[in-house]
Amino acid sequence: MAKKSIGLFITIIIGFSFLSTAVWAETLELLTWKGYAPTVLVDKFKAETGIEVKVTFTNNEEMIAKLRATRGAGFDLAQPSQDRISSVQAEYKIYQPIDFSKINGDQIITTMLDAVKKNTTVDGVAHAVPFCWGTDGLVVNKKLAPAAADYTDLLNPAYKGRVSYRLKRPTLIALAFATGNDPFAKYSDPVAYKALMEKIGQEMIDKKDLVQNYWTNGDALLQSMRANEIYVAMAWDNGGWKLHEENPDIDFVAPKSGAMGWIDTFAIPAKAKNTEAAYKWINFMLKPENAAVFTNLEKTGTASKGAIQLADAKVKAHFERCFSDADINNIKWYPPVPDKLEAMEGMILDKVKASK
Repeated sequence: MAKKSIGLFITIIIGFSFLSTAVWAETLELLTWKGYAPTVLVDKFKAETGIEVKVTFTNNEEMIAKLRATRGAGFDLAQPSQDRISSVQAEYKIYQPIDFSKINGDQIITTMLDAVKKNTTVDGVAHAVPFCWGTDGLVVNKKLAPAAADYTDLLNPAYKGRVSYRLKRPTLIALAFATGNDPFAKYSDPVAYKALMEKIGQEMIDKKDLVQNYWTNGDALLQSMRANEIYVAMAWDNGGWKLHEENPDIDFVAPKSGAMGWIDTFAIPAKAKNTEAAYKWINFMLKPENAAVFTNLEKTGTASKGAIQLADAKVKAHFERCFSDADINNIKWYPPVPDKLEAMEGMILDKVKASK
């Protein structure tokens, strides 16, 4: 009986040990976009830290809704776009300030870090760290439009009938920058901003005959460029690179006045339970060799300094061919949009669309 009792006791102790391990295994609850937490990196992170990453895929709208509903609870780390943070934070307080002493800033591109700090500052403190980025710029058939180099070429009579762009706010903003203005600097002055946008809108109306179409479907645009129907378009870098792989005459061009850039970030919810794991994941994902894995998979750049040099040859070639350091430093990163400006822009774009 004694031996059986001892054996039973040992079995119980072992059982509790396994149960304890299961209960107390460290986890990171991550709320992010599809593709932003590749399995290969989740597995590597667990092997290095022992921390399991539980991923919930979402988008900006759902991210805000989930965190509003819980007042910033339920997740340890989220990845909102930088222009979707400050207004939400000011009203709902769903994020906590970033402790930059826990961030390895040496491995982050300075201009991107500075932009995100500025654009996510509420009550004097920043609430995000940059992760990945992409741009709107020009996609050009260099054989048929060899001189096209800035957004003003969307209004260039030399390319009459061979131009395409979207009737969306990035086009208005890009054309404003290309004509020597800084529309973002006018965000705080709605009257001046409206006057600038109306001026740009009128120029789009005056030169509407240059436009073959206002594209709404990216695949259709790419097909038009394959068929040499469009010479110059405002479009995303990824689309230009896809065409370049098929036809070296076509490529993405970072405009002289600066590509229009978005940044998705890391932000820590207000009631995160495992902030230490969150900081570990941020630093892990921005480590150049890990960021390069992400870029190879998603064909999207990161804020990790030196990661592009570690990317696959084809991916590296796209970035190095199209983005010098000066081009990256000249990207116009979208700041948060003040209330009512988008409605104003929409009215101007509707007028362009309706014009004859």
